Amino acid sequence: MNLTYKLISSHLVSGTLEPGAEIALKIDQTLTQDATGTMAYLQFERMGCDRAKTELSVSYVDHNTVQVGFENADDHAYLQSVARKYGIVFSRPGNGICHQLHLERFGKPGKTLIGSDSHTPTGGGLGMLAMGAGGLDVAVAMAGGPYYITAPRVVRVWLVGALRPGVSAKDVILAVLARYGSSGNVGRVMEYAGPGVASLDVPSRATITNMGTELGVTTSVFPSDEETRRFLKAQGRESDWTPLAADEDAEYEETFELDLSKVEPMAACPHNPGNVATIASLVGKKVNQVLVGSCTNSSYRDLKTVALLLKGKRIHPDVSFGVAPGSRQVVLELMREGLFQNLVEAGARILENACGFCIGNHQSPGTDAVSLRTSNRNFEGRSGTKSAKVYLVSPESAVAAALSGVVSDPTTAAPMAPVRFPDRFGIDDSMFLYRETAGVGDPAAEIVRGPNIGEVPDGAPLPAALDAQVAIKVGDKITTDHIMPAGARLKFRSNVPVYAKYVFEPVDPTFHDRCLANKAAGVGNVIVAGESYGQGSSREHAALCPMYLGVRAVIAKSIERIHAANLVNFGIVPFTFENPGDFDELAAGDAISMPDIASATAGDGVAEVRIARTGRSIKVRATLSNRQKAIIIAGGLMAQRKAATGA
Repeated sequence: MNLTYKLISSHLVSGTLEPGAEIALKIDQTLTQDATGTMAYLQFERMGCDRAKTELSVSYVDHNTVQVGFENADDHAYLQSVARKYGIVFSRPGNGICHQLHLERFGKPGKTLIGSDSHTPTGGGLGMLAMGAGGLDVAVAMAGGPYYITAPRVVRVWLVGALRPGVSAKDVILAVLARYGSSGNVGRVMEYAGPGVASLDVPSRATITNMGTELGVTTSVFPSDEETRRFLKAQGRESDWTPLAADEDAEYEETFELDLSKVEPMAACPHNPGNVATIASLVGKKVNQVLVGSCTNSSYRDLKTVALLLKGKRIHPDVSFGVAPGSRQVVLELMREGLFQNLVEAGARILENACGFCIGNHQSPGTDAVSLRTSNRNFEGRSGTKSAKVYLVSPESAVAAALSGVVSDPTTAAPMAPVRFPDRFGIDDSMFLYRETAGVGDPAAEIVRGPNIGEVPDGAPLPAALDAQVAIKVGDKITTDHIMPAGARLKFRSNVPVYAKYVFEPVDPTFHDRCLANKAAGVGNVIVAGESYGQGSSREHAALCPMYLGVRAVIAKSIERIHAANLVNFGIVPFTFENPGDFDELAAGDAISMPDIASATAGDGVAEVRIARTGRSIKVRATLSNRQKAIIIAGGLMAQRKAATGA
């Protein structure tokens, strides 16, 4: 077996392990973060469980840590009280970014992990089967239920050689993105192997698996080897190590060989992580802002590299340079080694140990500014400034630009010795609360509910026939940020009626009012989209809020994995065009009817769409398992549970 199928087989609850078949997995660990966690726990509460039933569940606060208004603070109080009551470990604001912290303190080779954040595959750097999921799927796992995926096709990325000075893991994943793109990879897993793996430390592997999310794959995974053991030993967790690797005769869909010694410094250009170019082709471009951090590049390895490169130097006067460490452990270790002052003396703006700028929650660039960032996404407007040009680069390339004021080749700098890791990190877990009651909880604990904490709206059963309007028509690569804006709008995440006001705000601010008017008139709403609809975040609000507005179906050329699962969970039928050319038959505002939507959804998935404007009909298809069909017919997973239990 390949390593991916070994991990799946050891957790298989039901289904046949054949590519394309739906399978159910036992989940060992879950994580949430505050931007998605509140809704996940509101749904978990409705399930009536007395405690979390996983081996470990952790609630991190790392996204909306900027306190402007009461909403974020109230959400954090709610999350902390839920964690105490239900036996969930709570990571306090300021402790760090969920994926970096989980890698340091909780990740274990061979375990399964799902998280309500699309970059949960970071854990694959430790040899975990780690996947992003919607909050409702995480709630089900915490309640002891399985997690459903399609058995993947596995691509082997065969690594040989070793990286040159000035080139790092970010450049590796950008090279993979240059080969495979940011769409068309649904149902795949990227499995890394080969002699070059041994040259990559765990944080480097985690950078690759983290940003592998931008490929659109289910997850990415590395073997667990001596380098893994060394990392865990330095974290005081050597007992968590186990060796894992693929069999020598393992089979794969295909193999992509990558010579690390030939990888060049790379950048993802605006406005998509798959829009990859070499740094050499961009040299000399003026830069206004440089930001180092995010769950992709905020590790000890990354920030020590930055600190060493900045020693005795000053940031260019025309550049705003910020650094957001991934965890307190990273900060404390750099302080112990006398390196943190290098950042301050160079003129870096020291940002909180949080996601912050990556989700557009602060540090928005100026009008038309060029911003180089070590984060994982550069979707248009995600930075908070629609006209900004955001490039994704390695820490080495970021420093080179911050010092020179223009895009510069980091391999031309004086070679730096490889970063050495301490034999043992200083361990301070004091900002993880309730570890002693994990899995048990405090049943007497009171849940704190501020005025921004709403309720989970119920979905309605799918009608036999649907009269609807094409409420919006969008093109290719529409992200969940287009559907549900991040940044400042995220503070409304716990209040669906308020957050729903901003559905498709970056594309069409009138969408909300039009949908509610149609809903009041008894007319359904349908979204029409091009390729790769629902890229990006696992934010289930991109399905939940449209459901609240009366959206009953999405018709797209293709839909990304997590978003498609979220649509099902909230009773929205994920259709694709039988003939992609029929995308041109539909226009925004079209009155359409689907006379057989329920029977088609419950049957072979092929439904008729009648277009009043032209009198034509087209065919669309929903490829669903029997489980998914039942969920949609009921109006969503929570509606299905309510019908079955009355709760």
